[in-house]
Amino acid sequence: EIALRMRSCLLLALAAPAAGFSALAGVRPQRLPPPRSPRRAAAPHASAAAVLAAPATALASRPLAIGAAATALVATIFAWVLRVFNTPSRSYRDGEREAGGINSVGEEYDAWTSEGILEYYWGEHIHLGYYEEGQRKAPLYGGKDFVEAKYDFIDRMLDFSQTEAPSKVLDVGCGIGGTSRYIAKKFPSADVTGITISPEQRRRAEQLATERGIGNAKFELVDALNMTFADNSFDLVWACESGEHMPDKERYVQEMSRVLKPGGRIVIATWCEREATPPFSAKERATLDYLYGEWSHPYFISIEEYGRIMERTGVLDQVVTDDWAKQTIPAWRHSIWAGVWDPWPVFRRPRLWYKVLRDSWCLEVMHRAFTNGLMRYGMMTATKKAAA
Repeated sequence: EIALRMRSCLLLALAAPAAGFSALAGVRPQRLPPPRSPRRAAAPHASAAAVLAAPATALASRPLAIGAAATALVATIFAWVLRVFNTPSRSYRDGEREAGGINSVGEEYDAWTSEGILEYYWGEHIHLGYYEEGQRKAPLYGGKDFVEAKYDFIDRMLDFSQTEAPSKVLDVGCGIGGTSRYIAKKFPSADVTGITISPEQRRRAEQLATERGIGNAKFELVDALNMTFADNSFDLVWACESGEHMPDKERYVQEMSRVLKPGGRIVIATWCEREATPPFSAKERATLDYLYGEWSHPYFISIEEYGRIMERTGVLDQVVTDDWAKQTIPAWRHSIWAGVWDPWPVFRRPRLWYKVLRDSWCLEVMHRAFTNGLMRYGMMTATKKAAA
């Protein structure tokens, strides 16, 4: 009897801390049976072993809980980052235009030009490149050089414009003057004028023209919607990826038509959204709103609407439109790969990391929008009618 009581006390002493630990681990403690007869003395040993095994079982289940918590944390952080990146940060602002200052487009291009990152990766041409059928797969793009693709685009756009030997050329939205200088070299007898609303772009364009020894290209600060040039001044009006930033597309086309000489050619390359039939889905509208607000675009219109606007001027004839989405889509991801292959210019400037990451994300969204047909690459050209 004394031995039985001592054994019971020992079992209670062992069970107490085990039960407490089990409670902390979320395991329901087991109730010990009352003392039994000597003939069944082995039963308490089995019961005690089960109680002592409970905490080990609880600990074994902990890694699963920790893993689930870590996964939830990562998912939460990822969702937060995605929400931040999908929230536009550089919406179009035009109040400064009325006050005589530069608007958000000019401010953005001033910043990009001063930083030098855009010029480092994109070269002297802030527009997409042209890719043949066998040059459209990442990451090698058939050996196509990212910057060289832009020169190919200019040549293709010249062919599309059907111009031959222009004598006076206007480059509307000239950036840092890459295309203006290229055309000036291609047509040495032509006078080329590039216009921008970014003082920094104009400064850089003039600097590069001087360095290259190109004297037949000049650059001015001029609002494309209120140009200071006289009517019928140019025999080629060139507008490559500037229409996206125009808050009044109709006036944009009208002004270019006004300064174009009778018999002269106008050629426009611009990002467009698809026609609104069928109506945009909620997802499509959200994507468009993001693309408007991230790179300072007031809105896009369709290729068809550009054609209608050109017809409505009453002075443009032989209007031709086309979609070059397939030829230009590779440029979006090619620009990202250019940074992957040569990250040092960004890596050594931490203050630019966030902006570069945002721009890279926008490039990816653009790629998807053009790939799924929400966005299209509009090409438009026409001749100005002869004076009556």
